[in-house]
Amino acid sequence: MRTFLFTSLFFFLSCNNNNKQIVASNSTPISYDIWTELLQKHVVDGKVNYKGFKEDKVRFDEYLNLLNTHHPNNKNWSKNEQLAYWINAYNAYTVELVLKHYPVKSIKDIKKGLPFLNSVWDIEFIEIEGNKYTLNHIEHQILRKEFDEPRIHFAIVCASISCPNLWNEAFTADNIDVQLTAQARAFINDKTKNNISPNDAQLSKIFSWFKSDFTKKTTLLEYINQFSDTKASSDAKVNSLDYDWGLNELSN
Repeated sequence: MRTFLFTSLFFFLSCNNNNKQIVASNSTPISYDIWTELLQKHVVDGKVNYKGFKEDKVRFDEYLNLLNTHHPNNKNWSKNEQLAYWINAYNAYTVELVLKHYPVKSIKDIKKGLPFLNSVWDIEFIEIEGNKYTLNHIEHQILRKEFDEPRIHFAIVCASISCPNLWNEAFTADNIDVQLTAQARAFINDKTKNNISPNDAQLSKIFSWFKSDFTKKTTLLEYINQFSDTKASSDAKVNSLDYDWGLNELSN
């Protein structure tokens, strides 16, 4: 979930509601060729052709079935294989959730409610080898908690205009470091998402919602400067831009 009204109460509830027993799996890593095929057909400049995905639902369901029947495990999957799986899964299940309710103007219209309690990101519609998940669980209890990788915030996409653009290729274990860095550079240097000058950093709200993820080893501006073409000075004024929750749909 990208709307991060992250009070201690919601965090407490989120953690306690998601401490579930995971059924053991003997699965092995999967191919993401189908996902890349679909992304290349139905994603242009980060925008999604949801009508195209609906027309390609048989093929999309084939990919979802791969996800549903291959739960990552520590025995057969490397850390990078697990990370690639969960990023690709988050993005695919987000598309699936939109398709279930399409047409919608915003993913938030699917279910209105309080974050971590009963919002759209708390719908338990994902089942992987008998384990049930919400998008919130994948993001906060798996990706953020288990991988300690801030660049995930530039890779997972919440179907909204102000989110990072959805890439038109799957993340893979062999390329994930390069892919995450490319996503970070693309997002940070996209002036529709962030506007950075030496003395003024107008940033996506992602950087305030998840500031603690970016500042474990450095300051926020130092982290951003690793990827920004324009470097912000250490005393630059920092502001958050408005977040557009409109659907990231490709215009016809």
